[in-house]
Amino acid sequence: MSMFRRVAGKTLGLLGYAIQYGCIAHCTFEYIGEVVICSGPSMEPTIQNYDVLICDNLSRHLYSIHKGDIIVAKSPNKPSINICKRVIGLEGDKVCTSGPSDLIKKHTYVPKGHVWLEGDNLKNSTDSRIYGPVPYALIRGRVCFRIWPLHSIGALQDSPNGRLLR
Repeated sequence: MSMFRRVAGKTLGLLGYAIQYGCIAHCTFEYIGEVVICSGPSMEPTIQNYDVLICDNLSRHLYSIHKGDIIVAKSPNKPSINICKRVIGLEGDKVCTSGPSDLIKKHTYVPKGHVWLEGDNLKNSTDSRIYGPVPYALIRGRVCFRIWPLHSIGALQDSPNGRLLR
């Protein structure tokens, strides 16, 4: 009986440590930051398929997401997947809703509590031009640094073609 108590005590002790470290890891990834792998062509040339990025999740809690930031968010169409897009407009901003080849340009205003997201590769991106403004609550965090591939490690570049000014 004494041996059983010792084994049970050690097992419960290890389980306690596992739960504590699990909680610390969850809070770190949920509130501070995480590593993300982006796939798909929508953010080319800024982000290539399978680039590994550091995402700062604290920004969304501090409401410090700005125009031009690249963010990771839950997809409005399919919440089980994450999307990586650039913030083109914040609440109250007037944004262009037309595609790059449309002759007549249409505009709309971003409603309160929402952002307008677009991929840098406008011809191959499903974004706010398709699904409309995205609720701020779906934002997971702001992409701040590329860590893979090694030859392009560092901060990400600004929006190509000055798209924030259109």
